[in-house]
Amino acid sequence: MKFTTLGDTGLLVSRLCFGAMTFGGGEGLYRVIGASGQKEADELIKTSIDAGVNFFDTADAYSQGESETILGQSFKNLKLARKDVVIATKVYGRVGPGRNDVGASRGHIMDAVEASLRRLQTDHIDLYQIHANDRVTPVEETLGALDTLVRSGKVRYIGVSNWQAWKIAKARGVSKLNNFARFDTLQAYYSIAGRDLERDIVPYLEEEKLGLLVWSPLAGGLLSGKFSRNNQKPEGSRRSDFDFPIVDKERAWKILDVMAPVAKAHNCSAARIALAWLLARPVVTSVIIGARRIGQLQDNLAAIDLELTNDEIRRLDEVSALPPEYPGWMLPFQGADRLGAMESPVWEQRRQA
Repeated sequence: MKFTTLGDTGLLVSRLCFGAMTFGGGEGLYRVIGASGQKEADELIKTSIDAGVNFFDTADAYSQGESETILGQSFKNLKLARKDVVIATKVYGRVGPGRNDVGASRGHIMDAVEASLRRLQTDHIDLYQIHANDRVTPVEETLGALDTLVRSGKVRYIGVSNWQAWKIAKARGVSKLNNFARFDTLQAYYSIAGRDLERDIVPYLEEEKLGLLVWSPLAGGLLSGKFSRNNQKPEGSRRSDFDFPIVDKERAWKILDVMAPVAKAHNCSAARIALAWLLARPVVTSVIIGARRIGQLQDNLAAIDLELTNDEIRRLDEVSALPPEYPGWMLPFQGADRLGAMESPVWEQRRQA
């Protein structure tokens, strides 16, 4: 396994993170996603630990809290020392019928963190993340509550998921102004078939040194190798029943056409190529992999050792490139002369002086 820091912090996390969204099952969406019980979860966690994974992600809303409960019990069953695992969970999703059983208000956050700690059987959460954009609660209130949790020791680092670049920037500015704990990570959808993140969010993350945790790196299974232009609803695939996240399918088929010979050259699955491509992106901290079967998990874990050649990365980048949008296409057009000046001998002399 390979490790890196969690954003601009000193905490080391594995480049692959195990996602426990498939634990528990429950009703509706989570029944489709997966229904791993305690025995299956213990096997999956053990396989991950044996491969060197130390980073585990869940959320209080997954399977009505069952995901957290099963994950916490797995750590106990496997006799894992608390200091040897990094636990990330999330708050925002609905966890009950009440009007305040959802959102990022101080009231809900304070109730939710206590419930998560009980389910996970721990006295602290390493990374506590706001799961979605609350359009009702002022960001100052959310950040104040998170700062309280950090100062109390119940939470060590904070992050956010599925927010726009402008709102993350605003939040970090508010935190700096008020001496609150600042977001260290963003958890977001990113895949070779969905590179929208690169327009505004990736440049912001790189500039501010925030960590990026990738969810759905296989685009909901679309890049697993089961799907193709001629087989768009294979049996036994989660995406056949739940077509999410949103993907430009025609573009995805072209990407899979290029991925196929690359996978053949490495004698591996298309899924492993998709994961290796993400792991090669400098902005990516950790890729969250979820699995219902040991074989599937082992294949995903093997991506950490797959090194794509420069030519393979170039081909994959070209076929998956985003169509240009304003102001993206205008920036290099207007900035070329300025960059040229910086590369001139005169600029070099000024820099050395």
